[in-house]
Parts: sequence; C-alpha cells; structure tokens
Amino acid sequence: MDQIKIKSLVLAAAVGTLTVGCSAESVVETDDTKKLTILHTNDHHGHFWPNKYGELGMAARKTLIDQIRDEVESDGGVVLLLSGGDINTGVPESDLLDAEPDFKGMTLLGYDAMAIGNHEFDNPLSVLEKQQQWAKFPMLSANIYDKQSQDRKFQPYQMFEKEGLKIAVIGLTTQDTAKIGNPEYIKGLEFRDPKPEAKQLLQDIAKSENPDITIAVTHMGHYQDAQSGGNAPGDVALARYLPEGALDMVIGGHSQEPVCMEGPNLVKQQFQPGDECQPDQQNGTWIMQAFEWGKYVGRADYEYSNGELNLVHYELVPINLTKRVEIDGKRERVLVGEKIEPDSDIEDFLAPYQEQGQAQLNVKIAESNGKLEGDRNKVRFAQTNLGRLIATSHMQRTKADFAVMNSGGVRDSLAEGDITYKDVLTVQPFANIVTYVDMNGAEVLDYLNVVALKPTDSGSYAQFAGITMTVTSEGVKDVLLRGKPLDAKEMYRFSVPSFNAAGGDGYPVVTGHPGYVDTGFVDAEVLKEYLESHSPLDVTQFAPQGEVSYQ
Repeated sequence: MDQIKIKSLVLAAAVGTLTVGCSAESVVETDDTKKLTILHTNDHHGHFWPNKYGELGMAARKTLIDQIRDEVESDGGVVLLLSGGDINTGVPESDLLDAEPDFKGMTLLGYDAMAIGNHEFDNPLSVLEKQQQWAKFPMLSANIYDKQSQDRKFQPYQMFEKEGLKIAVIGLTTQDTAKIGNPEYIKGLEFRDPKPEAKQLLQDIAKSENPDITIAVTHMGHYQDAQSGGNAPGDVALARYLPEGALDMVIGGHSQEPVCMEGPNLVKQQFQPGDECQPDQQNGTWIMQAFEWGKYVGRADYEYSNGELNLVHYELVPINLTKRVEIDGKRERVLVGEKIEPDSDIEDFLAPYQEQGQAQLNVKIAESNGKLEGDRNKVRFAQTNLGRLIATSHMQRTKADFAVMNSGGVRDSLAEGDITYKDVLTVQPFANIVTYVDMNGAEVLDYLNVVALKPTDSGSYAQFAGITMTVTSEGVKDVLLRGKPLDAKEMYRFSVPSFNAAGGDGYPVVTGHPGYVDTGFVDAEVLKEYLESHSPLDVTQFAPQGEVSYQ
C-alpha cells in the first residue's frame, strides 16, 4: 500500500485543533493552506417536505447549504455536498412518485455525489435507472457487480478538483443488501465485501489519479467499536481493515444515528439538537454520519497544508428541529436554535409533488383507542400489537392458520385516534405482496426453527399471529396451531410477505414449494381494508399475551 499517500490527521486530544460547535472563522490561516468544507446528509427516506411541526424539508436545507457555501467561499474555501444514501422509501408522497421530488431536489441543492443505499433497490432496477437520470450527480458503489458480466454495475468513484485539490470520492454499499433487498429486484446483482473492494480501488486510484484527499461515501452503518452484531461489518471495520490513513474520512449512513463520540469507541448516547458532536476516528480516518431524514446537515471544516488534512471544526446543524418543554404547566414544542427560512424556489418546485397525493392520502379510513406499536426500537425486539395486527390482516386475507411478518417491514407506529391511508403507507411502504404456503407440520417446524430464531435488533426478527410456541436457542417447542399441538403429518397454511418468501432477510426460500401461492394482494392495501372493516379498533385485542415466549 505504499502507493497510497497517507495523510496525517491531527488528533483533537493531542493538539487541540478540533473545535466542536464553534465558528470556523477562528482558524489560523497560512499562505499555503487550502480550506475544504464537507457537508453531508444520509438516510433521507423521502422526507422532501417539512413534517407537521415544520421540521426538516429540502427547502430549508437549501437555505442552510447556500449560507454555508457563501461563508466558506468568501473565506477562500471550497465545499463538497455528499449523501450516505437511502433516498427511497418512507414517506408516501415520495414513494408514490418513485422519489422523483427527492432526486430532482437533491440536484437543485447541488449534491456532488451519493452512496447507493440498500433502499435504492426497493423498486425494480428500471426505477433506479430513472432515478439516475433525475440525479445530475454520480450515484456511487464500488462493490455491486452484475452477476452475468462480472463487471461493476455502478460508477465506483468520482474525482473532483477544487482550488487545486484533487479529491477522490468512492462509494460503498452494505453487503447486507443481498439479504435485506427485495430478492426479485436484486437477483442479477452480487454484493461483494466492501472492505477488499475499497482497498483495491484505493490502490488503483492512487496510481492513476494521485489524489490529495480520499473520501468514502458509504451506506454500511456505524457500529461502536466495530460491534455490528447480526449486521454486516460497517464503517469502523472498514477503517480498521485499510492501511492507516488510506481514507481521510467516511461519510456514512444506514445505521441512522448521529455519530458523536464521548471517547474512544464510545458513542454519545441521547444526542440532542444543539449538542456538541465529535465524530469517530479510527485508524487515521474520520467517520461521520448525520442521523436521518435531513434532520441535520453535518458540517466538517478542514485545512489542507503540506500534504496534511486537519479537521478544525465539526457540528451537526439542526434543520428547524424542536423539543418539548414545559411552559406554564403545559408541554409545548420550541425551536432549537434559529429558524431557517425555506428557499422559496425549492419550495415552489416541491409543492406540486406534495399536493399530488394529499387528497387521497389524508382520507380517514379507521380510528383506534390507543397506540399500535411499530417503533423500530420496539418492533425489532419483541412482539407488538401492530406486528400482530398486520400479521392478522394477512391471515384473514389468505385464510391462513398463522402468519409471519418481518419486523423490518413495519416502518412506523399508528398513533391513537384517526388513521389515514397515508398512515398505512408510512407503516408499510414497500408494496410487498401477501403470499401463503401450504405445508405439512414437519415442514412448518423446520421453517419455524429458522425464522423464529432470527435475532433481535434486526429487521429479520419475526412478528407472529395465530400461533403459540416457545422459542429457545436450540429451536421452537410446544407449538400450538388451531389450538392443538403441531402434527407432523397435518397440513397447515401460513402467510408471509413476498420479500421473505423469496429469501429476503435470510428466510427460507419457499417460492418453489408446491404449496406456495402469490396472491397478488399488496400488503398496504390488505392492511387498509382490515383497518376499515374493524374500525373502531380496540388495541388491547392485539396486545401480545405471551403466545410467543422466549427462553
């Protein structure tokens, strides 16, 4: 790796050059010093429009980015705007339009490059190709290959020259896409280990381009001290795998967190808007991530001098975020920091997209007397009432004996009160098909011994309805179906989303089983109809009562 020029990064703890949350104007200038500011976001997930509290939104993001660009450029610096990927999936107005407002909006905001995320494969590849046309900037990934040709499917890197600085930006995508992407859409693709791909690519770029600065935009996840659990290795493992300083920085995504450290390998818990943030540093590489949805714009101000790149300032700038405080005995939302006014041109551009689906999406379809729990930190760890409700709706439609629902397919909760079609599409945005399989009891037991043991803190963790069983580390036992012990010779029917039926999340592939049926019913439509026909909903009827217990 002597071909790679290794830049020294001045550690904040050693020499105090990193100032957090302060003005970049305090940087001491030298004649040969070049200034580079990296702005970054990740895991946008369709949030092009502000939420009901006036938070987020690409129009306000544009205002902030323009202000920072003007400040940096007036001081003789240059700016790169990067994204850690996952532009798709999460907001119905965006999902219904294949994220057209999001990719076109990013172009208008001046993004320079992005990593391709796993959710860029939630639609057929023809949609991704259309999105590449909307994005007038490179969508990068060096570790995705076409299975047939064995060539890279996407552009692996992009070179930028800014005020005499040669900057290489490579893209990497989580290897987990192979198991969490829709198998129907990715069957012709191979997702290789990003670490050796990055190492070889950096060697090649060092020889052919001789960059001053190397950056990876990744969609791999930040896992404290490289402890990725059931997930594929992420940014920390990548930095440790490479020769020291081979990458100057990683602009990441996927784990959807603010990467702010309290100390070596110790992530700051309960980060709040306005808090100071020091990014992670591993093996001479800064690692940064800006939470999700455009809640923040990450800002990293660097100085480059005599072959060295020093980070002098870093912060996560909130986009009109609010917090709840008590005022005169009442809990109210107050703005954190100063109000960022939306850019009127971007607002005017995006407004027609927002309006297109409103009339249909905001129609009330049902109401409930309590919260139906789909929060990520709940539904991926335990059985919940919403997980059971969705599974029950699939059971009813397919006349199944029990249902399996992956928790990664439950994207939000349903609040107490009125439920709209938009709420349903927010909970189930992927348009999976409800399928079912007829199997004998012995086959069912084999299936359960795989899916019921999927780990928590993972989208593969399974929600169940219509079944009673005990899950142990060795497998399932005491299985009851139709109120009776499982009979190895009896025939049973269970429903499962098409994503999992085709092997998504590492579930057994059942699409070739003689008892497999693709119903053609889209999951969100099935849930919508069930909610309509059972309104008003009593959430206690769906509360888990220990039917699925864990030992």
